[in-house]
Amino acid sequence: MNPISKAEENHLKAIFTLCEESDKPASTNAIAKIMKTKAASVTAMIIRLSGKEPSLVNHQKHKGVRLTKAGKKLATNLIRKHRLWETFLVEKLNFSWDEVHDIAEELEHIKAEKLIDRLDEFLGRPKFDPHGDPIPDAEGNFTYRKQILLTELVKNQAAVVVGVLDDSPSFLQYLNKLNLVLGAKVQVLERVDYDGSNRILLNDQQEQILTNKVCQNLYVKTL
Repeated sequence: MNPISKAEENHLKAIFTLCEESDKPASTNAIAKIMKTKAASVTAMIIRLSGKEPSLVNHQKHKGVRLTKAGKKLATNLIRKHRLWETFLVEKLNFSWDEVHDIAEELEHIKAEKLIDRLDEFLGRPKFDPHGDPIPDAEGNFTYRKQILLTELVKNQAAVVVGVLDDSPSFLQYLNKLNLVLGAKVQVLERVDYDGSNRILLNDQQEQILTNKVCQNLYVKTL
């Protein structure tokens, strides 16, 4: 395969993410929104990716685009590198979980596969990154677990925070202030019908009121 550019890799990752979230082909407009560019630019990129040997995307007019087997392999490897670097930055260099995304966006484009394999081994082959997202192994396999959004947690049932749907720095910083980080124990004491807010017990000792928006962006695993 011819060398692939950083821009091409980023488009593959965007398509992978969109298809995983909806289980449908990714639309040009949705890709453009993620890439913060114009739909026409995305269309040109799709043509370029489909013309690779082997082809990296399948595009059907008015239906959207999916990755080919080769495209999915590249995108999965990119995600693997991104999440391993995030894990390294948090666990070994003491970065906060809200600081690492942009740095990992740069590091993920390093082509040295031996380095990534050594990094994976050094970290103890982690299954999840600092935001709770699964890290694919060298073969592209993801480890999934049973998790639900906090809004789905049954009243008085205990659970532990295992991930976030929104990984923006502002949201992660807000969670830091609440001590509502991965591993925190939560229990819904009251759910308000009017606005969907939740009164929770945090770590068996502190009551807090969480907005519906916060609860819709927190993944938990029941205990």
